Amino acid sequence: MSKAICLLGATGSIGCSALDVIKQHKERFSLHSAAAHSNVQKMADISKEYPNAKLALFDKDCALELQKLTGKKVLAGMEGLLELVSDSACNLVLNGLIGSVGCEPTLKAIECGKKIALANKETLVMAGAIIKEALKKNPASQITPVDSEHNAIFQCLAGRGAEEVETLLITASGGPFRELPAEKFSQITLKDALNHPVWSMGKKITIDSASMMNKGLEVIEAHFLFALPYEQIKVVVHPQSMVHSLVQFRDGNLMAQLGAPDMRIPILCAMTFPERLPLQTPRLNLPEIQSLTFFEPDLKKFPCLALAYEAGRAGGTRAAVLNAANEVLVNAFIQEKISFLSIPRGIEHCLEKIPEQGGELTLEKILLADSSAREEAKCLI
Repeated sequence: MSKAICLLGATGSIGCSALDVIKQHKERFSLHSAAAHSNVQKMADISKEYPNAKLALFDKDCALELQKLTGKKVLAGMEGLLELVSDSACNLVLNGLIGSVGCEPTLKAIECGKKIALANKETLVMAGAIIKEALKKNPASQITPVDSEHNAIFQCLAGRGAEEVETLLITASGGPFRELPAEKFSQITLKDALNHPVWSMGKKITIDSASMMNKGLEVIEAHFLFALPYEQIKVVVHPQSMVHSLVQFRDGNLMAQLGAPDMRIPILCAMTFPERLPLQTPRLNLPEIQSLTFFEPDLKKFPCLALAYEAGRAGGTRAAVLNAANEVLVNAFIQEKISFLSIPRGIEHCLEKIPEQGGELTLEKILLADSSAREEAKCLI
């Protein structure tokens, strides 16, 4: 039976990889709908290749431009994203949106009982507790992780419960600054930070990788995905990026998932697990690799990782503040308005400045914390 895919973030690196997977298996997948932030030309190209796919752009002006260009109805804003994921004709939502905008569509998809392939880590970072509660209320819905690290853990666990796990080991490439002395961090330029040694990704996630905030967000995400305390979730630096993550079981077995650094692999897995379909992608040649190395992360050089652990353990809206401040500060760094070191300093300031709200955690409180952190970060800039 063909799966009708609602692809959110269709023009980004995840979206492009997902479209290639769909193309390789036209008999198994159809593109029900595609959404992006503002890339009119790429969306027009997608519409040309998939004329029956519904379209949405988050930026309302760009949505109007795309509508004129294609002659098709184009949904706009958050309302447009929510309409796509709730369409009864769609049975799998692949959320590859960047940032906090991905949270509400995930929640809506759960409420509609959809299967979700989740690449938007901010969903669980911001609102993990609320997402888990929504999944309990809507048992037909299910989240399968797309991030290579979480998908690796998902595969290693193979349905085993948290009680059998001793430790989750999330691998990190270490980014471009793994070997750079701390005293030279003040000289880091945007070009330096965008020069990732392994992965080809969008600017925001590449900067997060350089600061290791990406790993911090993944730790929080893993906490909610796999129901384990932060003490049992570790980060290990693995420059070759061949081992995507590992699970240490309580009986002494250490399970690892290896694969070429190609996002099409976890995307296909998330779309079809437990079935495995053929995929045209590079294979690992173990004799060529020869050695795999692992290191402890340096939390003094990469304070974003430490801040993420602290926010995760604190709970409440702390992770939402962390994520929102990081988004604003990373964007400012990309625009070359602030230095690289200003990112962790600004996040720490926002965590101290934005108060925690008491009482029951709600989506409204999370969105308020998100908004307050953005305003505070903008004031810093």
